[in-house]
Amino acid sequence: MEHISRRVQALSVSQTLAMTAKSQELKEQGIDVISLSIGEPDFNTPDDIKEAAKKAIDDNYSFYPPVPGYPDLRKAISRKFLEENGLSYTPEQIIVSAGGKHSLINIMISVVDPGDEVILLAPYWVSYLDHITFAEGKPVIIQTSIDSDFKVTPGQLEEALTPRTRVLIFNSPSNPTGMVYTREEMAELVKVLEKYPQVIIISDEIYEHIIFTGEHVSLASFSSITDRVVTVNGVSKGYAMTGWRIGYIGAPLWLAKACNKLQGQFTSGVCSIAQRAALAAITSKSDSKERMREAFLRRRDLICRLLGEIPGLKVRVPQGAFYVMPDISNFIGRSYQDQVINNADDLALYLLSEARVALVSGSAFGSDDCIRISYATSDDRITEAVRRIKEALAKLK
Repeated sequence: MEHISRRVQALSVSQTLAMTAKSQELKEQGIDVISLSIGEPDFNTPDDIKEAAKKAIDDNYSFYPPVPGYPDLRKAISRKFLEENGLSYTPEQIIVSAGGKHSLINIMISVVDPGDEVILLAPYWVSYLDHITFAEGKPVIIQTSIDSDFKVTPGQLEEALTPRTRVLIFNSPSNPTGMVYTREEMAELVKVLEKYPQVIIISDEIYEHIIFTGEHVSLASFSSITDRVVTVNGVSKGYAMTGWRIGYIGAPLWLAKACNKLQGQFTSGVCSIAQRAALAAITSKSDSKERMREAFLRRRDLICRLLGEIPGLKVRVPQGAFYVMPDISNFIGRSYQDQVINNADDLALYLLSEARVALVSGSAFGSDDCIRISYATSDDRITEAVRRIKEALAKLK
C-alpha cells in the first residue's frame, strides 16, 4: 500500500525546476528551446577553486568532516563576514550546509513551531513557502507590485506583524525580482522590527556579489536587531559553484547550536572536497567575481532595453542578481488561436509552446501578474529569446 506523509503531500514541486525539465525534454526532441528559467550562472567555476578541490583529493580529504564545517573554513567565513559585511560572527556561530536551501530549511525547522506565523514578502523565492509549510508554520504574505519596485513599506510590515509572528524572511538582492533595498529603506523597516523582539529575521544574501547599484547592506549590521538576525549566504552564485552545494549561516549562538544539532542527525557534515573548494573561493584574491558581475550588468542592460521595446510589457530595471520580472497583466484575457491567457501560468506555457522560450510564471513566487526571466545566459541567446517573446506576444489579441 502506497502512503505518503501529509508533510510531503503538502509540498509543491519547484516550478523553476519543473520548467527547466520541460525545456530539457523539448531539447532532447531536437527542438531549439532557449531556457531562461533556472537561476544558475553560465560561467565555469574559476580555475583556482578547481585546483583547490583537486589538491584536497590528493591530500586525502576523504573522511567525515565536522558537522558544522571544517574549522578553517568557518574561520574564513567569520573573517569574510567581518571584512565584507561588518558583522561579528565567531566561527562557533557559523554552520556550513549543503547549499543555501539546506541552510534555510535548517533554520526554519529549528525555530518554527506549528501555527507560528512567518512573514513572506511577495514576490518571494519559490522554496520559502514550502519550507514554512514543512515546518507547519502559517505563512503571512505581504504583496508588493512593480509600481513599488517590489519593495515592502514600513506600513505594510507593521500591519502584518503580530504577537504570533515568529519569523520574517528578507531577501536582498532579490530572487525573483532583482531589486535591492537601500540602507535607508532597510533602516525604516528595522524601526518597525525593533517593536517585535520575538521575531527572528532570516536575511538571505546569496546574491550579495551581484549588485549593480549602490552597496550591499547586511540586515544584521543594524545593531538594534543584530542578535536575532540569521545571515544566509553561500558560494553558488557569486563564484559560479551551484553544483558544489555549499551554503552557510552566521547566527546567534543558540540558533547555530540548534542547526548543528539538526544537521548532525540528518546529513552530518557536507562534502569534504566541496568545503575545501569553498575555502579557496572565499579566500581567493582573483577578480573572477567582478568579471562575472560586469557580464551580468551588460546582460541586464541588454535584456531590459529589448524587453522595454515590447508593447504592453511593464519592466523595472533590477539592481542586482540576474533576474528581471516584467508585469504581464496587459496580456491577461488575450488569446491566440485556441490558447487563452487567463494568468501568468498560461502565458509561461504559451511562450514555451509558441516562442520556444522557457521562463517561470510569477505564480511560483506569489505574484500572479508577472513572469520571471533569468538572464544568466549569453548575449546572443538573450537577444534571440526576446525576439521570440516579442513575436509571440504580438500574436495575442
